[in-house]
Amino acid sequence: LSSLHLKDEKTKPDANGAVVKADDNIEKTDDEEKEDRAAQSLLNKLIRSNLVDTTNQVEVLQRDPTSPLYSVKSFEELRLKPQLLQGVYAMGFNRPSKIQENALPMMLAEPPQNLIAQSQSGTGKTAAFVLAMLSRVEPGNKYPQCLCLSPTYELALQTGKVIEQMGKFYPELKLAYAVRGNKLERGQKISEQIVIGTPGTVLDWCSKLKFIDPKKIKVFVLDEADVMIATQGHQDQSIRIQRMLPRDCQMLLFSATFEDSVWKFAQKVVPDPNIIKLKREEETLDTIKQYYVLCNNRDEKFQALCNIYGAITIAQAMIFCHTRKTAGWLAAELSKEGHQVALLSGEMMVEQRAAVIERFREGKEKVLVTTNVCARGIDVEQVSVVINFDLPVDKDGNPDNETYLHRIGRTGRFGKRGLAVNMVDSKHSMNILNRIQEHFNKKINKLDTDDLDEIEKITN
Repeated sequence: LSSLHLKDEKTKPDANGAVVKADDNIEKTDDEEKEDRAAQSLLNKLIRSNLVDTTNQVEVLQRDPTSPLYSVKSFEELRLKPQLLQGVYAMGFNRPSKIQENALPMMLAEPPQNLIAQSQSGTGKTAAFVLAMLSRVEPGNKYPQCLCLSPTYELALQTGKVIEQMGKFYPELKLAYAVRGNKLERGQKISEQIVIGTPGTVLDWCSKLKFIDPKKIKVFVLDEADVMIATQGHQDQSIRIQRMLPRDCQMLLFSATFEDSVWKFAQKVVPDPNIIKLKREEETLDTIKQYYVLCNNRDEKFQALCNIYGAITIAQAMIFCHTRKTAGWLAAELSKEGHQVALLSGEMMVEQRAAVIERFREGKEKVLVTTNVCARGIDVEQVSVVINFDLPVDKDGNPDNETYLHRIGRTGRFGKRGLAVNMVDSKHSMNILNRIQEHFNKKINKLDTDDLDEIEKITN
């Protein structure tokens, strides 16, 4: 499956790119927050070598509650074209993931149905909507029939890769990238059947430049809607594109989160939808032992950390800091003490971050020091210790309970026992810790020297 040549792949990511430039010490602007989200999405795609087996249950709300709910346990049941089935298997999918079991029958139904779906990274949603697009294409018709919007250039390229892999045995299918820097001659019509791009460029190609006839589009996919609408302008551009499409065009919208703003947007863009939502995962800290250590200052915290780490050198640990500056300092100090340390921080390019996580996953470094920006969505099975060098607080200085759960949830995963140690260095941070205990209704014990033997048992 060939793709249109990108003439300017070296375009520096601008506000649309995935370079994170926010300083942890200052409040983030909307744009920086959006970049974080886009960068996080891209990072999750880069570090996922396989599907995540989520424990989340899926809730399905059909637009026609009287029609039976179909779910499939195998790809054969979907009666795909043989060359697509071949593509699916070649990608290493043996059976549909939880989200695919319910979403694919809806997406491939006749007549086509609209869908709003919530799914996290690694649940197989890109493969699902790519399969839907490839199934609807008439390869003999040499014009765009499927349109997919991504929030950034880099995320568009990632989805493009999935299309190329899945369409590997379907050489008549062609793909074009509607991204900045891809200059076409005015008046040119596009012969590729699938177009993937960012909202601004796609809108230009549909209206101003007329490269695409929107009336011929059969499937319209909005990917990463929550990231998309965090960007000024993307929301309006997406709605303007949607209004040009034919009434019977199938609309598919995916988002990892569903805040009110995403719902409002989804309902404007996707008429009469089926809805697939994740039920909230139970907040469970049952398999995780939580402790705190009292210190007077940063140096004492570092000393305490070295003592604890002396007891747990076999295990892999993640250490969370509030600012980049602290993270950089701590990583340097630990290295001086002879520990193998990896540092993950917001100013790194996404590809660099992915490489650091990969090394940590492979056990090349035993300790990963990081800031909040990087805390979300990183699953490393062998992490059994999480240390909060700084307790998580929001921008107003209040306890950030969700981040606490995110952080210490890195351990105790997959049914294993885990350990979380919180460093307390002031009355203020003790107060934060007390409020976290109250929130989760879980006692956090003071760490004594005797506990170190217990810790060794947990982490070996």
